[in-house]
Amino acid sequence: MDIREQSWAAAMRAERSGQRLAYETFLREFSASLRRIIGQRLRGLGLNAAETEDIVQEVLIAVHSRRDQWDASRPIMPWLNAITRYKVIDAARRLRRDVRLRLELTEEEWSGLSGPSEPDPAHNTADVEKMIAGLPPGQQSVVRAIGIDGASARDTAARLGSTEGAVRVAFHRSLKTLMAAAQKSFEG
Repeated sequence: MDIREQSWAAAMRAERSGQRLAYETFLREFSASLRRIIGQRLRGLGLNAAETEDIVQEVLIAVHSRRDQWDASRPIMPWLNAITRYKVIDAARRLRRDVRLRLELTEEEWSGLSGPSEPDPAHNTADVEKMIAGLPPGQQSVVRAIGIDGASARDTAARLGSTEGAVRVAFHRSLKTLMAAAQKSFEG
């Protein structure tokens, strides 16, 4: 029998009897193993391995919140592998969807977001703020943090209590909406 199977199953059984240290050791070992496995799977799927830590956290939360559902008379590895597999599948679907939603903007499109080449600064600032105010509140926060304050997607995600991927998607959706609003404003 696999050493991890015996060790991790014993740790989960120990957790049920209140031995917190054994559970903490299990989580530390399991998370290290997850980082390697999930990183490899994401790279194998052609996806960004930078999302590994978010998925590891999702798996750990799932294991922790469902730990009472594991039948202690059965092996633990199939149960852990099933949770990991489903979380990786969910993440892969989400990441592929995110990639499709990302915009590749040209320099001209980026410059088009702020208006004509010789702007009236006070007028443009008011217009941009007015367009940003038209976005949903979550997207407003992301645009202000990344687009105006210059924060990174990671810092913005931490500040807003979201994931880095969700922040990137919200930012790109916001830019798309702002570009459409700017285009409409310039044409009409």
